[in-house]
Amino acid sequence: MAANNRRMSGKKGAQVGSGGKRRRGLEGKGPTPPAEMRKGHAKQRAAAARTRRTQGRPPQRRGAGRSSSELVVGRNPVVEALREGVPASTLYVQQFIDSDERVREALQLAAERGGINLMEAPRPELDRMTNGLNHQGLVLQVPPYEYAHPEDLVDAAHDAGEDPLIVTLDGVTDPRNLGAVVRSVSAFGGHGVVVPERRAAGMTAGAWKTSAGAAARTPVARATNLTRALEAYKKAGLVVVGLAADGEAELGALDALDGPVVIVVGSEGKGLSRLVGETCDFRVRIPMPGGAESLNAGVAAGIVLYETARRRA
Repeated sequence: MAANNRRMSGKKGAQVGSGGKRRRGLEGKGPTPPAEMRKGHAKQRAAAARTRRTQGRPPQRRGAGRSSSELVVGRNPVVEALREGVPASTLYVQQFIDSDERVREALQLAAERGGINLMEAPRPELDRMTNGLNHQGLVLQVPPYEYAHPEDLVDAAHDAGEDPLIVTLDGVTDPRNLGAVVRSVSAFGGHGVVVPERRAAGMTAGAWKTSAGAAARTPVARATNLTRALEAYKKAGLVVVGLAADGEAELGALDALDGPVVIVVGSEGKGLSRLVGETCDFRVRIPMPGGAESLNAGVAAGIVLYETARRRA
């Protein structure tokens, strides 16, 4: 009994061992995992939610983006859009509509093209869709435009064994100007158009109509940052030529147009932005004996594209 009391006292002496179990228990479980991998952590839950949201989405092209869908409203605009080949997914027709020549033509064009759904809808539904605009019983839905990546345009030129010829728009906000530029690029053998993602015209139904069908053949790319896109083109061996009324060189004397080139066109009012202008290798002017101060983007791009195509012929 006395021996037992000595073993239970606080004095030093022989102790019953743990067989090494306590030592193994103190060894730990390794470094702490990152927050995204710790069960129950807020960052782990957020990562899991992102994974669930992205599951089932189709893969996108490198850096490509989509615009939002658009509605063309009214009998004349709908007929004109269908005549010009503007992409469309659905034609909405008001129930019990008073059919006239334009309504009949719209239905005929949609049927001839194929791939356009015809939907009959009550007037209140069309009013809701168009936010109360005067739709006259016809509404055409234009699907989102699938933009290319700026690098895709260079790849397409190399695949064709040609020097890249690309037009970039800086601050052009009128879709009709964009459509006119797309038409000129197609006519003179260019490889595409680049527009900024923000504060710039996009491929709307108006741009499609102005392009007169060329938008179906000529890709439009969208750049998150236009200056960085131009820097990437320079690294790929392209010469960046900006159009400016006070440019140091004259268009006819610029030999850079003979090779791989990016032509940058600014807005009619403000011209090139400061950062874009500083990124250009050359700033050139178009001689205008008539004394005009500036040209709109579509006309200016067409003149430079013609000069480039003439030299390359």
